[in-house]
Amino acid sequence: MRLVKVGLAAVNTTVGAFSANVERAVSLARQLSAQQTSIAVFPEQCVAGYPAEDLVQWQAFVDRQWTELLRFASETAGLPMVSVLGVAIAHRGLRYNCAAVVGGGRVWGLVPKEKLPTYNIFYEGRTFARGSAGMKEEHQGVPFGDFLFQCDFGCVGVEVCEDLWSADGPMKRRAYSGAELICNVSSSPFRIGVEGTRRELVSTRAGDHQCTIAYANQVGAQDGLIFDGGGFVNQNGRMALELPRFQQTCGAAVVDLERTTRLRTENTTWRDDRKSWAMEKPAVPVIAVAVTTKRAGLTYPFPAHRSFFLPAPEPRRTPKEQYCEDLLDALAMGIGDYYEKTKGFTRLGVALSGGRDSLLTLLIAHRYASRADVPIEVFSMPTRYSSEGTRAAAALIAKELGVRFSEVSIDEAFERELAAAKEMLGPGRELTPITQQNVQARLRAQRMWNWANSSGGLFLQTGNMSEKAVGYTTIGGDLMGALAVIANLPKTVVMFLLEHLFEKHGYAGIKAVTAKPAGPELAPNQVGEEELMPFPILDACFHLFAGEKLSPADVTTAVTTMFPEVPAPVLATYVTRFVKLFTVSIYKWVQSPISLHVGALDLDRERALQLPVVTRTEW
Repeated sequence: MRLVKVGLAAVNTTVGAFSANVERAVSLARQLSAQQTSIAVFPEQCVAGYPAEDLVQWQAFVDRQWTELLRFASETAGLPMVSVLGVAIAHRGLRYNCAAVVGGGRVWGLVPKEKLPTYNIFYEGRTFARGSAGMKEEHQGVPFGDFLFQCDFGCVGVEVCEDLWSADGPMKRRAYSGAELICNVSSSPFRIGVEGTRRELVSTRAGDHQCTIAYANQVGAQDGLIFDGGGFVNQNGRMALELPRFQQTCGAAVVDLERTTRLRTENTTWRDDRKSWAMEKPAVPVIAVAVTTKRAGLTYPFPAHRSFFLPAPEPRRTPKEQYCEDLLDALAMGIGDYYEKTKGFTRLGVALSGGRDSLLTLLIAHRYASRADVPIEVFSMPTRYSSEGTRAAAALIAKELGVRFSEVSIDEAFERELAAAKEMLGPGRELTPITQQNVQARLRAQRMWNWANSSGGLFLQTGNMSEKAVGYTTIGGDLMGALAVIANLPKTVVMFLLEHLFEKHGYAGIKAVTAKPAGPELAPNQVGEEELMPFPILDACFHLFAGEKLSPADVTTAVTTMFPEVPAPVLATYVTRFVKLFTVSIYKWVQSPISLHVGALDLDRERALQLPVVTRTEW
């Protein structure tokens, strides 16, 4: 046996908080060393926080990272352990996103990221240079490039995040060159369903390359991005450790690297492929790491239920519960980290209409605030169009949650604003019905901003993605806020999450809100689905047109099959309406506040769907 204990650390970093980031990493390193860990893996850009975006263009921002990396090395010098963590360096006029190998008080090597994502939410190709096969240079006297590291327990390869996701990444040549353990430092944002994808990917790569993979992910939110943390130790396709998600934590597992060697010997396909590769490619050079790790006393790893053949008895959550709880945990973390890391707020505030969107926003805020002991204040601002049912529902859920509730009518202000707007128009001109609706929304937003300015409150915007996509929202009104919590949740998901929360908590306020059709109550008897279209059809149009990039004709064909109970001419009308509303509403949603990113598609122009505001639809 050749036993080694592999540790993972999910660190909650903040961009530019160098000292705090390194202190967190050092603390977790000490915890792992106390568990007799031989090698510890930390997240990507652990020193500076991720994503730093264009801050890496400031030389001082990059230089400080090297200083802090050396401090990490110094403060962990006495630990009998090797660490791998992410850092950016400036080298010969270029910036590189690297994994640093540290131990015994020194930096042994720097390996740059090769696959730089510049799609969806990522912009790394804009700021960083790529590493490459065979790269052999020095930075500050430290080997910098394509290297392996010989530790006293075995041969280690290191890589950064996206290098794992590419089938043509550096893992193959490093495994063929002798790496038994591949350490991946990662900052992979949360997306719906991403945990299963990551687990399958790590298992597949470990099996394909007959190696052990240690994958550590960043945790915490940065602006609108949410990192769910977690991590895996997987030996040749078999999971040895799964780190808990949505929390800063660490953990370690023992693996027998002789098992990896044996499986390589047994796997004739891997052996043949390795032989063919070696005849054409040079091996990756190896750096000897003179750190003595503490491995005495490690015992052979066995399952907790003491069977190598039977499945573990641990219960798993249902798919619905997994989906809902992951989303709610992610969004609550998004609120919490924005609130705590900006250090500019003293409480949370929600304009509670008695509708579904503001209700879900409040419940997510309460999910965070109840754990962190942060006060929440909610406000109902009714007009003549607000029903007694929604007003009562708002008061009821506030009482159930134990948050401060105020009802302050805007009806008089509404009358005054209508009169002022008519005077500005001049004789013979009248306010449109839409304007009369928007006046109400803007008054509510103005009052929330006034409250936020005086109370130090974080004003949470409550709109959903479906209505945002088609402009069913008001600039200067319900589109406003400091942080958009559910702006990337389709309306159908909003309703699904409320159903889950009612099943879980039984809040009477949820039942009261969902008892009536969804509508903004800015005019008599408003129903959102009557003014737009049924929300399942709207969400299907959004996914197919904006997500799958289908033409309107193809969207019509798809939804006709998807909703056979609706007459085809009606569906064609819905598609035409959606495309028109979507394209003319881009100017609206590009002005919305930072939104929390939870899927592969959202309407944050700087993150996912980048569309010109001025455009024609002749195509």
